Order: sequence, then structure tokens, then C-alpha cells
Amino acid sequence: MSDTDKNWRATLSDDEYRVCREAGTERPFTGVLLDEQRDGIYVCKCCEAPLFPSETKFDAGCGWPSFYKQLDEGNVDYREDLSHGMRRVEIFCKQCHSHLGHVFPDGPAPTGQRYCVNSLSMTFKGEDDSVIKG
Repeated sequence: MSDTDKNWRATLSDDEYRVCREAGTERPFTGVLLDEQRDGIYVCKCCEAPLFPSETKFDAGCGWPSFYKQLDEGNVDYREDLSHGMRRVEIFCKQCHSHLGHVFPDGPAPTGQRYCVNSLSMTFKGEDDSVIKG
């Protein structure tokens, strides 16, 4: 086990580690950030890179927090995911390479994108200084 891996295991819960570092998925409709509606930003659980502004969040009915646009295109990266017999596009934090979820081309205007993100991959930072860890 590398020193970096030991640090992640010491910092993250078992579920957070499985999702963020092993590209796992939380069960649908279980994430604490799914119904968050306050103003703020969603940041990477592992490195706090800003990911999604609250005004781009929408209810996709899929069971995970969904966004139609990222905050800064430089903070989210993409790679092909052929797991589970499907062809998808995985999204991950460009800064620390933590798995976030997937992006699909079935979101609302203006982008047509649906960034489907695990609550366990993010922390919500409200404009009222509240912090909720997924």
C-alpha cells in the first residue's frame, strides 16, 4: 500500500474511499446532498477543488445530485468507462483524481449535460458558511 493510499484511508470513511478512490457508486436516493437546495458550491471531498455551483443543480430523478454545468471546466476531467457492460463517461476531480460520477448527454439547456455525482464525492459549502459533507 502506497503512502498516498494510506493517507486516503486515514482521511476518508470506508464508503468515501470506495467511491472516491475505487470508483464505486453510492446507492441511489441515499446521498445526503441529493435534496440540498441552498445557495453555495459543491467541492471535491478529497481536495476541496470547486466543482459545481448550486444554481446548476437540478432534479434529474436519477437518485444522485445532478448538475448541468461545472463551476470551472479546469476542475473536472473525463475518461471512458466501459465497466458494467456499458459505455459511459466517468468524471473525476482533475486536481486529485477522485472519482465523482458520470456525465450523460441528457441534461437540460443550456448545456444538455447531466453530471451525475455521488454525494460521497463532495462537500457542500453554503453561502451562509454552512458545510455539509456528503
